[in-house]
Amino acid sequence: MSIYQNYCHEITDENGNLKKLTLDYPDNFNFGYDVVDKIADETPDKRALVWCNVEGEEHIFTFSDIKKYSNQMANVFRNAGIGHGDRVMLILKRHFEYWFAAVALHKLGAVMIPATHMLTVSDLVYRIKASKAKAIVCTSQNEVPRKLLEALKQSGMTAKLWCVQADVEGFENITSAMQTASKELERVPTQATDPMMLYFTSGTTGYPKGVIHEHSYPLAHIATAKYWQQAEDNGLHFTIAETGWAKASWGKLYGQWLVGSAVMVYDFDNFEPKQLTHIINKYAVTSFCAPPTVYRYLVRKGIPDMPTLKHASTAGEMLAPEVFRKFTERTGLTLCEGYGQTETTLLLANFKGMTAAPGSMGVPSPFYNIELRGKDGKPVGVNEIGEVVIIPEQPYKQTGVFTAYLDNEPQYNYVWRDGVYHTGDAAYMDENGRYWFHGRFDDIIKTGGFRVGPYEVENILMEHSAVVECSVIGVPDSLRGQAIKAVIVLGRGYAPTKELELEIKEFCNQQLAEYKWIRIIEFAEEMPKTISGKIQKNVQRKQG
Repeated sequence: MSIYQNYCHEITDENGNLKKLTLDYPDNFNFGYDVVDKIADETPDKRALVWCNVEGEEHIFTFSDIKKYSNQMANVFRNAGIGHGDRVMLILKRHFEYWFAAVALHKLGAVMIPATHMLTVSDLVYRIKASKAKAIVCTSQNEVPRKLLEALKQSGMTAKLWCVQADVEGFENITSAMQTASKELERVPTQATDPMMLYFTSGTTGYPKGVIHEHSYPLAHIATAKYWQQAEDNGLHFTIAETGWAKASWGKLYGQWLVGSAVMVYDFDNFEPKQLTHIINKYAVTSFCAPPTVYRYLVRKGIPDMPTLKHASTAGEMLAPEVFRKFTERTGLTLCEGYGQTETTLLLANFKGMTAAPGSMGVPSPFYNIELRGKDGKPVGVNEIGEVVIIPEQPYKQTGVFTAYLDNEPQYNYVWRDGVYHTGDAAYMDENGRYWFHGRFDDIIKTGGFRVGPYEVENILMEHSAVVECSVIGVPDSLRGQAIKAVIVLGRGYAPTKELELEIKEFCNQQLAEYKWIRIIEFAEEMPKTISGKIQKNVQRKQG
């Protein structure tokens, strides 16, 4: 019996397809003690993490290892004054220390803040100031330590700094510190309703919003792992996401370990399709999840045989039917799309037992009560476009859905208006009950599997002396799903030239994380606007 069965009740039909899933967990549920340590105590040699990198290093960690190393890291944290409710930022790429740190922080009741190494100094300044992070654990690579020191200087903040596997000036080597730390850790009292994690997610009209999840959040990923990704007991699941993104929580830790699957981690910087499929075959990966961008590259470069792979899933952006068809033709596997948000777990998907339809979001997760509602707040009919909303299990409370926006109660109340959670995403349902994505009700750009808020890019654009007004939108792109396009009105004395276009791109892209880079610039005489003066991005998107 997998450990997840201790915490949920599944109702299936005669074919074993899930119809309903409900959770039952104690008030003090803690993933670190009740899942990781319990598996370690019962089956210490059970495989938890298979890790390798581009240099050819390899480590295979059992649950006993994860328990030991997370206890040691927790003791390092505690000796430095990190405790219940303290916020700790993790910028660890795909380094295996991320798993030790995450579990350690959960055990202490501290709040972890995963962040990508691609963030710029200004990105880090905002996150450090907003979160009031007490400590940061980071990679020594990609100039992250330098950027952090500069960000702390600019923000006027202080934080305890650790680096993994390296001695870096201004940082303590946590790898060394762990070696002398105790392997024992007495259980720290925590509650399932305590804050556990803080993700920053892109906003449409301002800086990224801080999304807070509580300790019950991992349990909501049981459906994600078992019924969508089809991770299996004693299998090996491979989600390629970097640990700074919410997709890592979806596919690299919680649901997979709950259902008894080990997690495959390939620590790389530059995506190379052949190397990725080599890893799948070398380590006998059984289930795989990646954004459509990855599948597009795989199809374009040619897909080799992957005999151990039993299931493939995708999420993050629209999947082209042609990619779906070619992948299935070559592998015999149906690509199963799924949908959710940083604020939630998996909401809709092509679940186990279904025949996936190319381009469909699938059907609502049996874990959630989901409807499509019109602007009048009433359910819409078949083939009518409505917003995806969650009707909660309790008033304004649903396990798996975030519990607060950091220091932004008005925004939280807005998305929970009328007693339901509003995703801001539009879809329609066909005659077979399948949902089809229609677009964002807001202006979030999904590019290469990343979410980008236009404000973040527009804010940098407006610093260029030639730019009087600008609007950033996403436009269709064959490789990325969407490319970031800037529509710019120039100031007096400036003329639209190729040289100016390149200058503006270089000016902005030097200050933006790579996934936010402007790919296209269009100069315009004026912007389409509403009567109240707001730029009509929907009109610009239609114009391409």
